[in-house]
Amino acid sequence: MAAIGAGLAALLTVPAAAQRQAIVAGNVIVDAERGSIGPGVILVEDGRILSVTPGTAPPAGADEVIDLSGRTVLPGLIDLHVHLTGDPGGDFWKEAVEPEEWGVVVGAKNAALTVRAGFTTVREAGSGGETAFALRRGTAEGLITGPRIIAAGPALAIVGGHGDVSGFRPEVNAVLSSGYACTGAVECAAKVRRAAQNGSDVIKITATGGVLSQQGRGLEAHFSDAEMRSITDTARSLGLAVMAHAHGARGIEAAARAGVSSIEHGTYLDKAAADAMRERGVVLIPTLMAFQGISERLGQGVYTPVVEAKVREVAETARVFMTRAMQWGVPIAFGTDAGVFDHGRNAGEFRLMMAQGMNSRQALASATTSAAKVLGMEDELGRLAVGYSADIIAVAGDPLADATVLERVEWVMARGRVVE
Repeated sequence: MAAIGAGLAALLTVPAAAQRQAIVAGNVIVDAERGSIGPGVILVEDGRILSVTPGTAPPAGADEVIDLSGRTVLPGLIDLHVHLTGDPGGDFWKEAVEPEEWGVVVGAKNAALTVRAGFTTVREAGSGGETAFALRRGTAEGLITGPRIIAAGPALAIVGGHGDVSGFRPEVNAVLSSGYACTGAVECAAKVRRAAQNGSDVIKITATGGVLSQQGRGLEAHFSDAEMRSITDTARSLGLAVMAHAHGARGIEAAARAGVSSIEHGTYLDKAAADAMRERGVVLIPTLMAFQGISERLGQGVYTPVVEAKVREVAETARVFMTRAMQWGVPIAFGTDAGVFDHGRNAGEFRLMMAQGMNSRQALASATTSAAKVLGMEDELGRLAVGYSADIIAVAGDPLADATVLERVEWVMARGRVVE
C-alpha cells in the first residue's frame, strides 16, 4: 500500500504538458513603432510567445487554435497608475470604519474589470497595508482574475500631507496613519528601507499636495530637497525606482532634480519643470481620466468643500498641460489613476491624450512600449515578440489609425491565460 501511495503521489506531482495555443489574427500589430504585419499567427506556450509569423495557417502541433481572423491582435495594455483597492467617492471617513482587508475584496473586483478592459499589466500606485501585495500574488498565481501587478504599497508622505491621514481628530489621525509619513532625510531613508523590506516593487511618494486629500494648503512642494534626495538615493541603492505624485511646478522640478523616474499628474508643469524632467529622462504620467472622473462628480455632495475647491482649481489647466509637456519634449507614458474614476474605463485615457495632441500611434505606444520601459520591463512587455510574456488583446478596427477602438477590447490573454 505504501508503494502504491508513493506511486500515486509521484504521478500527481508530474506537471501537465504545456499547451501550445495558436492565435490566428486578421491583423497583427507587433508593436506601436513597427506597426502591423497584416494577417498572422502567434504561437504561445507556457505563458510565452514562441513565434509570430505572417499568414493564417496554424503551425503543426498546436493543441488549440484561437480564431481571431476578423480582429486586430496587439500587445496587452499597461496602466502605470491605478488604485485597485479603492473605488471613487468622497467618503474619506470610511478609512475609520473599513478594515484594510476589505481592500483585497474591492481589489479582486477591480482587478477583473481592469484585465477584461485589456490592461494586462498595471502599476498599483498606493494602497493600504499589504492589500496590493496580496492582490499581486493572487493574480500571479491565477487565483484572482486580473493583470500583472507592480505594487508600490503605502505611499511615503510628509506628516499631515497628501498621502498621510488628515481630516479626523488628532488621536484618530495618529491611529489611522500608515506608518510611512516621515520628517527629515534619515527618517525618510528608513521608510524607503521598510517599504522595500515589506515588498514594494516601486517607491511612491507624494511630492506635493493633492486634490482629494482633506488638507487644503495648496498643491506645491511638500518634501524638502534633502528628504527627496534621501528617498531617491536610498531607493536606488535597493534597486527601486521612485514615482512621484506632483501637481505644483516647483514640486515637479524638485522631484525631477532629486532623481525620481516619473511624475504622476504634473498639472501645473511649466518650462523650468519640463526642462528638469527632459534633461533627466523623467517621464510624465498625465492621468487625464482622473481629472475627468472627479469633474463628473462636482456639485453632487460627493466631495467635502475643501476637496471641491481644489477640483475646481485644477480643472482648466488639466485640459491643456499635456499639450505643453509635448511641446517641451517631456517623455510621456500611459497612466489613469483608476480608482478616482470607475475601474474598467481606463482606455478612456486614449481619447483624452489625443485631444491634447497625441496621434493614435503615439497613444498606443504610451501604453505599450513606453510604459514597459518605465517599468524596466521592455524585454518582457509591450510587444508581440519571441520570448515575451503572452499578454495579448484583440479589438475590431485598427488602433494605429484610431486608438479609441481600445475602449472596446473583445478578447484578452494575460500571461498565457485567456480571460473569460
